[in-house]
Formats: sequence, structure tokens, C-alpha cells
Amino acid sequence: MTVAILLLTHEEMGNALIATAHHILGRMALTVEAHAIPPGSDVEAALRDTMAHARRLDAGDGVLVLTDVYGATPSNVAEKLAVDGLPIRRVSGLNLPMLLRVLNYAEQPLVELAQTAAHGGRAGIRIDDA
Repeated sequence: MTVAILLLTHEEMGNALIATAHHILGRMALTVEAHAIPPGSDVEAALRDTMAHARRLDAGDGVLVLTDVYGATPSNVAEKLAVDGLPIRRVSGLNLPMLLRVLNYAEQPLVELAQTAAHGGRAGIRIDDA
């Protein structure tokens, strides 16, 4: 399987998460890239740019798009990507545990990897008693 990962975020959050994942894991088994949507961006232009980026990433098994905030512009753009026939799954609520989990299950197909991402993101959240 060669699912590609696209982090679609506000500002440079995606690049920071990729750099941190690389620091922790060293070699990454999947292609992971970030695409930031700056504040005040034209949504149609952002959609065109993101679609071109996702098409470049797709090696035939689809693209898992991880977005930072559900309902915000990056997530809304990701929702529209699947309309053009590109195999896409979107998971919102991006955090470092989510990304690390995805990178540790690189052999999974797109649909299963999306579930793994969601589980990893939720499992990485803890509340201390302190």
C-alpha cells in the first residue's frame, strides 16, 4: 500500500508536526506533506491548490487528509476534494499521536488507515488527576 498523507492545516502547524514526527521516528514509511491555508485565503483558490497537491501525492492508493479543526476552512476544503474522484478520506482533529499512529500502520489501505488515525488521535488524549 502506498497511501499518501496530506496535512491540511492553518498556518504552519502541518510542517511542525511533520518535523516532530521525523524527529521521533526517523524514517517515515509513508509520503507525508503539509499544505497550509493562510488566513483570509480565497476558498476556491485554496481548493484548486490543494487538489493539485493531493493529485501529485496520490500514487494510486489514495490520500489520507488530516485536518486540524472540523468545520474550519482546511477541513471544508478537504471535504470538497473527494468530489473530483480522487480517493480521499478526511480525518479532522489532527494531533501528533494521530500522525504517529498513521505512520506506524503504513501497510493499511486508505479506509482502514482513516480509522487508525481517528483512534490514534483519541487515544493520545489523557486527563491527569493532578
